[in-house]
Amino acid sequence: MKPYQANMLNVLTLITMSLWAYFAYEPTPEKMSPSLTTFIPLFFGVILLICNNGLKKENKVIAHVAVLITLLSVIGLTKPFMSAIDEERFMAVFRVGLMILTGVIALITFIKSFIAARRKS
Repeated sequence: MKPYQANMLNVLTLITMSLWAYFAYEPTPEKMSPSLTTFIPLFFGVILLICNNGLKKENKVIAHVAVLITLLSVIGLTKPFMSAIDEERFMAVFRVGLMILTGVIALITFIKSFIAARRKS
């Protein structure tokens, strides 16, 4: 898998899972409306989507920005993931776990491409 493809997989997952979490929200007596924090992965997904064209053109600066944004999103998703596990919200575990998984896949792909480019030069 090429870095821009892994990035696009991550982008689609971040955006769709974020929207799913917002629109499929089930209100509870404690919390009647969904939190706007569900849009944070969507924000990261949009930034990564903007980076995707630069990744296709193998722009090093954009690739490093994409790695940083991807890493921040994976780190940022760990707390919601642990909360979802603790509260036994299985759909949230699935959504956040999928976002973390695609982020890790993208990170691995980026790192492999950096190593290959370094060996080439």
